Parts: sequence; structure tokens; C-alpha cells
Amino acid sequence: MRHQLVPAALVALLIILHAQLWFGRGSLPNVAKLQSQVDKQKQSNTLASVVNERLTAEIQDLQDGLEMVEERARSELGMVRTNEIYVQVAR
Repeated sequence: MRHQLVPAALVALLIILHAQLWFGRGSLPNVAKLQSQVDKQKQSNTLASVVNERLTAEIQDLQDGLEMVEERARSELGMVRTNEIYVQVAR
């Protein structure tokens, strides 16, 4: 009787483990699906990173451009900001 119980228990355990491999939470199809989602998210993150870099460069260009425009307006046109006093020194 005991000789039949051990193989039956091992077969049952093997069936349970095999079922977990194919249908459980960590099953091969589930892992493949999650890996696909991770790959899609990585692609999305890469695209978002490129957009962020482009926007950062555009912001920097606009900030530099405004400084250049302000400098030119001050030197060529004599423009001043509010609450500033314009002083011209003659040489």
C-alpha cells in the first residue's frame, strides 16, 4: 500500500507544479505578456525622453533669445526696464 502512495503523491505534486507553470500567476504566458508590456512602456519612456529633451532645448533657446533681444534693445535703442534709471556717461 505504501509503495503506491508515494508515486501517486509525486505525480499529484508534479501535476500541481505543472499547472502552476502554465496557468498560475507566474505562468509562462503571463510572464510573456508582462514582458511585452514592459517593452512597450520602455519605448513610450524613450519617446517621452526625446520630447522632453527637445522641449528643454527649446526653452533654453527662448531664454537665451530673450536675453539677447533685451541686451540689443538696451544698447541700440536705449530701452530701460520699469523702475530703472538710465545714465549715459560721455567720454
